[in-house]
Amino acid sequence: MATAKRSYVWGTGRRKTAIAQVRLFAGSGSIIIDGKPLEERFPVETHRLVIVKPLNVTDTASKFDVEVKTCGGGVSGQADAISLGIARALLKEDEAYKEKLREEGLLTRDPRAKERKKPGLKRARKDTQYTKR
Repeated sequence: MATAKRSYVWGTGRRKTAIAQVRLFAGSGSIIIDGKPLEERFPVETHRLVIVKPLNVTDTASKFDVEVKTCGGGVSGQADAISLGIARALLKEDEAYKEKLREEGLLTRDPRAKERKKPGLKRARKDTQYTKR
């Protein structure tokens, strides 16, 4: 038996080395990340607030079901990537959300990433201790 395909809009978010592929379906407001509910996947409250911020800003938290696939990075990077992916998907859904999302800084990708290690140094910038004698 073939299942009916639901239509959706998508958005991709990136932060540090984390990538999130977000799909928005018309629905009741459930958020599933890597096959698990939001609360189970992100037990820390601050991460959950970051993730749902685009939905709260646009008052669409109960209008869409969100499905996310993440890879790479850590928990904080993934949370920020998901937030950006949701914001981009909302923008595809309705261009009228652009002003609200832009105002909150949710459409700007955070370009900061880990700096590479330099030769002769211990880390990216840390040098060996200077000895006078």
